[in-house]
Amino acid sequence: MNWKAILPALVCLLGAAPLPAQEVSAPTPAAEKTMFEFKEGDRLVLLGNTVIEREQRYGTFEPRLALALGETKITVRNLAWSGDTVFGHARSYFGPPQEGLDRLSQHLQLLKPTVMLLCYGSELAHERLVGLPDFLTGYRNLLDLIRKQAPGVRIIIATPPPLETLPPPLPDQTDANKRLSSLRDALRKFAGSQQAYFIDWFELMGGVPKPGRTAQALTENGLHYTQLGYEKLSTQLITGLGLTPPSLASAELEPIRKQVLKKDELFFNRWRPQNETYLFGFRKHEQGQNAKEIPMFDPLIDEVDAQIQAAKTALLASKKTL
Repeated sequence: MNWKAILPALVCLLGAAPLPAQEVSAPTPAAEKTMFEFKEGDRLVLLGNTVIEREQRYGTFEPRLALALGETKITVRNLAWSGDTVFGHARSYFGPPQEGLDRLSQHLQLLKPTVMLLCYGSELAHERLVGLPDFLTGYRNLLDLIRKQAPGVRIIIATPPPLETLPPPLPDQTDANKRLSSLRDALRKFAGSQQAYFIDWFELMGGVPKPGRTAQALTENGLHYTQLGYEKLSTQLITGLGLTPPSLASAELEPIRKQVLKKDELFFNRWRPQNETYLFGFRKHEQGQNAKEIPMFDPLIDEVDAQIQAAKTALLASKKTL
């Protein structure tokens, strides 16, 4: 039966004017953009699992992003958690995953992000994609939570980067990378349906590797990237944002990177303090009086943010005089 043909008549019978044909057609995903626009004062929050969390060990992304943005000033906070999923598994301590999502909600209320960059799904490389439908549903729910806590936030979705096949006894990652390739295709469609900016980090980092061992390893074990690996990851992530990575040697970025590492450590202790159970949890009756010290990190973090901007300004000025 041709429902489009009889729909106007049905509408008239109900006493309403017929809808234009385009209003009854199914919605189409947003066109994929080739550049993400940052605004002055944006608060960028990074969210994901291991590959994003471990960035704070190396401090390679923020210096390159800061220089790629030129005079535009933003702040960056890393809320990633190793082993996390879109369901919040790693963020929950003693309760169900919902506890982890509740904890995330509190952090989003604190940070009030204007931009969120998310990278999830690497666990599907080893699950034969049987969990893909549930994963996408969980991802959609996660984005709903983020938008509820940060109205107007702009979303960036990045795919997990590829894995490396290193010499035995480490495993061959060929099949895992094929699954990540399929995940990438699903995430591209998902990002379009969510009006989110999409970064094909998987392809930018080489896509499905050629058969055999990796020639120049960028990971410690096929999974976890090294300093050199993170330098490439960060450069390609900035390229995926449609920006031009700075053509500077790592040594030239060192003054900014040192401040970023300092800020990331302060912020980590702010949102994931040691002995959190004693400060905020069921044992807070023992040391809960010390919880008042946690917000004292905020002015220290802001101070280092200013130092990051000063180091960036100095480096940009030095390049203009050359």
